[in-house]
Amino acid sequence: MTRKIGFGLLWLGFIVYAFFLAPPDRPDTFELIKNLSIGQWQGINPLVIALFYIMGIWPVIYSALALFDGRGQKIRAWPFASASFAVGAFALLPYLALRQPNPQFQGQKNAVLKLLDSRVTGVGLTIATAILVAYGLQGNWSDFAQQWQTSRFIHVMSLDFALLCLLFPALLTDDMARRDWKNPALFWLITLIPLFGPLIYLSVRPSLPERELDTLSSQQQTVTN
Repeated sequence: MTRKIGFGLLWLGFIVYAFFLAPPDRPDTFELIKNLSIGQWQGINPLVIALFYIMGIWPVIYSALALFDGRGQKIRAWPFASASFAVGAFALLPYLALRQPNPQFQGQKNAVLKLLDSRVTGVGLTIATAILVAYGLQGNWSDFAQQWQTSRFIHVMSLDFALLCLLFPALLTDDMARRDWKNPALFWLITLIPLFGPLIYLSVRPSLPERELDTLSSQQQTVTN
C-alpha cells in the first residue's frame, strides 16, 4: 500500500508542478514540436532534438518490461505503455501505482513480445541512443539552460526524462525474477547508470521462458500443497 500511495502522490505532484509551477508555454512551442516531429531541425538546438527523440525511446524500453509484467496483472499494461509515447511518465506512473508484484510470466509470447524480448532490439535501441547522445552533445548548453527556464515544454520534458531514469527499478526487479536472473550487483549497475543502464539490460538479459497456463497452474498447486 505504501508503494501505491508513493507512486500516486508522485503522479499527482508531477501533474501539479507541470501545469501550475513550471515555466509558462512559449508562443512557438507548437511550431517547435511540429518541426521536431517532421525533421525540420534548422535553428533548433541539437540538445533539444536529442532529448525529444530519446523521449521516444524511453517508452520502448518500458514496454519491454511492462508488457510482460502486465500478463499477470488485473489491469492491462498496454494502454499505459502506449500512452507513454505521448506523455511519458504521466502515463506510466498510474500503472506503477496500480500493479502488483509479478515475478512470473504466464502463457506464450506474441509477435510484439518476441520483438521486445529480442536482444537485437536492445542493441538497436542502444546504438540509436548513442547516436542521439553524441549528436546532442554538440549542442549549446547555455541556450538549453535558458530554454529550460523559459519553456514549459523543454522544462517538463527534461524532468520527465529524469523521472523515467529513476522509475526503471520499479519494474526491473520482477523482470529479472521472471528470467531467473538473480544478480544484485547487475541490478545496481543498471539502476545507477541513467538511460544506458536499462539499454544494456535489454541487450544482455536472458530470453524469457514461455510457460503454458496449465503447467503454471499445476506448479502453483504443487507449491500450495
